[in-house]
Formats: sequence, C-alpha cells, structure tokens
Amino acid sequence: MGACVGQLLGEHFTISEKEKRFLLECGVAAGLAAAFSAPLAGVIFLMEEITFSFQPQGCITALAAAISSDFITILFFGVRPCLYLPVHMNLPKESYLWLVVLGIIIGLLAYGYQYTLLNLRWWYCKIRIPAIYHCLIPLFLVVPIGLWNAKILGGSHVFIAYIASLDKSNHLTSLLGFLVVFFLVRFIFSMISYGVAVPGGIFMPILVLGALIGAIAGVVMIHQGAVPTSCYLNLVVISMAAYFGAIEEAPFTAITLLTEMVGSVDQVLPMTILTFITYITSNLLGGQPIYAALRREIFAR
Repeated sequence: MGACVGQLLGEHFTISEKEKRFLLECGVAAGLAAAFSAPLAGVIFLMEEITFSFQPQGCITALAAAISSDFITILFFGVRPCLYLPVHMNLPKESYLWLVVLGIIIGLLAYGYQYTLLNLRWWYCKIRIPAIYHCLIPLFLVVPIGLWNAKILGGSHVFIAYIASLDKSNHLTSLLGFLVVFFLVRFIFSMISYGVAVPGGIFMPILVLGALIGAIAGVVMIHQGAVPTSCYLNLVVISMAAYFGAIEEAPFTAITLLTEMVGSVDQVLPMTILTFITYITSNLLGGQPIYAALRREIFAR
C-alpha cells in the first residue's frame, strides 16, 4: 500500500525515473513504519529485502518518509503501536542453551514455510477448476474456521495479543494441543489464501506463526522449569523475530522491528542469538529471501 502511494505521487510529478523509484521505495519504508511504529525497521527492510543495496540518498529519503508517516500515526492513534508487547523481564542466562535447540527447530519450520509457499503454484495446478475461481476455496473455508474460533480470524495483531494473554497455568497437554492446532490452522489457511489468484500478503501471517511457535516453546520451557512464567512473552517476541528473519532472510529487519515494537533493548542479545541460529539453519537447508524468490517466480511465468 505504501509503495502504491509512492508510485501514485511519482506519476503526478515531472521527475526522472530514478526519482520515481525513490518515491516508490520511500512508500515501502513509510508503510511499514506506519503499520508498526517502527521507522528504523522500515528503512532497514527496504535495504535488506527490497533494494539489496545501501545508497545514502535513497536511505535518507526513505528515513524522512518513515519518520513522517510514524509521526502522523502518532497524531491520530497515540504513541502506543498497534502491536504493543511490553516485555518487562529478562530471560535468565540458564535458558540460553535452550535457544540453540529452539533456533534449529524454528529454522526447520522457516524452511518448511518457504518450501510450501514457493510450491503453491504446483499444488493449485492440480485443482481442476479455472484459476479465477480458486479464491472461492478460502472463502468457503473461512466459515467453519470462524464458527470454530473467531479469534483466529480478523486482524493479526489482535490474535497475537490474544496469544500473549493466554493463561500459562492451564494443563500442559491441553494448552499445547490448543496452540499446535492454532499453528496448523493458521499455516494451512495462510498457504491456501496466498496461493489463490487474488492479492494477498505474508508479512503479518509470518509474525503470527512466529508468535505461536514462541508460545508453544514458552509453555514447554515454563513447565520444564527452564524459564519463569513471567518470561513467556519474551519467548513470543524473540520467536517472532527469529521466524520472520529466517523466512525473509532479513535478520537485521527482524531484530530492529521487534525491538521497536516492544520498546525495549533488554532482549536484543537473546533475540539476536535465536535469529542468527534460525537464519543459519534455514540457509544451510537452502533457504532464500522469500520476496526475491517470489519475484523470480512471477517473472518466470
């Protein structure tokens, strides 16, 4: 949406093609900054995932756009971001060994996400109905999912907040089963929705799935005595960063984004460790920047 606004402005001014591209890129950074109150993450995302280059002129221009959009959202909606996850505790140093195991698991799941997403075209080719009607599949599926649990639908930030507020004292098996089912439903439905011939996105679904992974890991580690109950939210946040960083192959964006969203730098070290391990694991399996891979797929059609 931000890129579309930038392109629209570029088409209404008599400027060079290079300047039009600058405006489009500024729109990308400004859109992310407005959505998450994260202007730095917006600029870093632009460099790390879209342009794959650092050009001072473009970065300064994008930073100005990101700051402006963030300021406007503050004027209308206040200083609290739409996805506010207040982390008040630090992970104990004894739990850092668990981060290695968790990082490998998230890396495997991130590669699985990439593999499935990049092969959706093959799966949808097996469906013997015209591509224009593929959008009916998620349309019909959303009804039983909504009747089962309406919280899983709608705004992703609302669902993440719901995950963050779960009662961790519930029975381990029932709570884990609940979260695993949520993960499978969100994963499968996200893939089905993205594969149809209508516009869709993967940014927020990735963060939701990362939050669910962190919730599952948090519940297990709490019941194993590896972390106190107060650190549940820590694992949700750092797992979101790790899963996003591995799938997008944009670890700097992931760490900056979640740090700005949380509003604290206290968890930068465990977040960086987990994101790095996850990124390396996915990369060793053959992972690639997801947006670049999707662009190549579109151009190959």
